[in-house]
Amino acid sequence: MNEWNNTALSPQERAEALADSLSVREQAEQLKYDAPAIPKAGLPAYNWWNEGLHGVARAGTATMFPQAIGLAAMFDRERLRRCGEITADEARAKYNAASSHGDHDIYKGLTLWAPNVNIFRDPRWGRGHETYGEDPYLTSELGKEYVRGLQGEGKYLKTAACAKHFAVHSGPEAERHSFDAKVSPKDLEETYLPAFRALVEEARVESVMGAYNLVNGEPACASPFLMGKLREWGFDGYFTSDCWAIRDFHTTHRHRPGIRSNGAESRLRHELRKHIPPHSGGS
Repeated sequence: MNEWNNTALSPQERAEALADSLSVREQAEQLKYDAPAIPKAGLPAYNWWNEGLHGVARAGTATMFPQAIGLAAMFDRERLRRCGEITADEARAKYNAASSHGDHDIYKGLTLWAPNVNIFRDPRWGRGHETYGEDPYLTSELGKEYVRGLQGEGKYLKTAACAKHFAVHSGPEAERHSFDAKVSPKDLEETYLPAFRALVEEARVESVMGAYNLVNGEPACASPFLMGKLREWGFDGYFTSDCWAIRDFHTTHRHRPGIRSNGAESRLRHELRKHIPPHSGGS
């Protein structure tokens, strides 16, 4: 029996054993959102991209709850958790049904890009309705319950929730691939980071998705400051970029050697080598 099939080992040990059996190319291919099958390892194809903000999206008939901003208006922790449970049940059922037919396409997996715990400060932001509003406390409390509903309390995750978009991501939408969010340490700690911290430390969210934008001059998906926060909070899940956010490093942020002269490039390369995990692709 291959070591990665040994159920006496921990999931981490099994994953490491499987990864060690792959070539560098095969490992790299598994970091994409549309990871291909690797028959020799018994790995089917898997598409990481699925949406469950207020019900399972884009995968056929499903229960649709009000948008997150509407759900937040209740400020009802129990109901938010129940919404998450129903969404997870339906996502799991759809995954099982699709997998039985060998269908591993987009929107049919168990990794849900939800909840969105960004702070909705400006009504002109086009995705504000995806959030729980402008209150960091309310956002933290409801976000935790939705994560708990999505992930369940069993031996295995029902689905994998994702706290997004880390961090200070709330517009302007048209400039999100180039915008530099200038924010004070006080505002970061009091406004933009509390919900992410709560979801990591208290709800044990499985995934965190980085934002497109820069935060104080550093790409959010490779910010030494933000990566340091995840380490500080004890995050042990997987980190993913938003769609095209890695490409933005050089196409719009122009954050690469020879472009900036403030020393940020060397820090960025150092952090990238250590901390950029799984795949690229989100919403």
